[in-house]
Amino acid sequence: MPELTYFEIQGAPFETGRALGRFGAAAMHGYARQSPAWASVLHHRGTPLAEQMAALARTRFPRVWDELQGLAAGLELPFEDVFLWNCRGDLWAMAPDGCTTVQEGGGVRRITHNEDGDPAFAGCCAIAAIDVEGGAAFASFVYPGSLPGHTFAVTEDGLAMAVNNLRCLNVRPGVPRMVLTRALLEATSLDEALQVLRSTERAGGFHLTLAHRNAPELLSVEFSSQAFSVVEISGRALHANHARHAPLRDLPQIVTGSSRHRQQRGDALLAGDGPGAADPLHVLADHGDAAFPILRTDPADSDGENTMATVDILVGSSHIEWQVHEHPMQPPRFHMIDGHASNQKSRRRHST
Repeated sequence: MPELTYFEIQGAPFETGRALGRFGAAAMHGYARQSPAWASVLHHRGTPLAEQMAALARTRFPRVWDELQGLAAGLELPFEDVFLWNCRGDLWAMAPDGCTTVQEGGGVRRITHNEDGDPAFAGCCAIAAIDVEGGAAFASFVYPGSLPGHTFAVTEDGLAMAVNNLRCLNVRPGVPRMVLTRALLEATSLDEALQVLRSTERAGGFHLTLAHRNAPELLSVEFSSQAFSVVEISGRALHANHARHAPLRDLPQIVTGSSRHRQQRGDALLAGDGPGAADPLHVLADHGDAAFPILRTDPADSDGENTMATVDILVGSSHIEWQVHEHPMQPPRFHMIDGHASNQKSRRRHST
């Protein structure tokens, strides 16, 4: 499994974005030279849809816009290209972003999540602890060239979030979904996070698992440009990366074989009484469906995605304790309390 690093950055939005860009620059320059995904997204340069999305992002979330400007500067890539890359799931339904999440409501809410992404970034990802002036401090899994917030994250203000791709069609002009989820990391409550989602013109779609240490609920949230839905999880559930809530499931979307089979296999494991039902980490390590496993390690994966990390988040009333695994059946690489590593030996600070 790919090795993860950990680093800390702080500063104004442009400065933190620039530090994230420097972290990912080498990987992105190599990726951009050879990646069909990069080429597919950049076909949208100068289109009316891309220009409208940029205008909405700049107006609605100026701090995230500044972070994107810094990201491009740190990457030493044209801003328009970096912006479009951070719109990839809005512009292109088959962008290589997958994921599977096991959700458990109750007294201590638990979010256990396989972060599935482009295998080209294996060994190039990290957990970043970020303290942005004038905003919330948080820690997030980060990919080279991308804003934090579209993977999994925990904030110092008590919000925990894990994100699954939805391959929505019929995208409309709106705020890019990765800009929107980055903005959610500024929310101080579940109500505030939901209000941001409801009140913003949305472009693409995501599924979010949300919890806050000051609220008893664990929420499953699906949104697209056309619909928005919230379901409270009272027991245990699993979500792969296609829309399942009633307001969205019949809207145009792509449901891949992998996503469908991971959902079916995960549901069966959670409904059973064997070892796979006992622990979400066992579920997320499952290879019972050889063609479409939940834990995805095959370079020839049908969706072109591999599991990059697994996170196990316990949301209590006083703090959030979470662990990041490079493999769900191996000891954790990082042990985190709220937004910081509690026992990280190789901590380093990226220059801003």
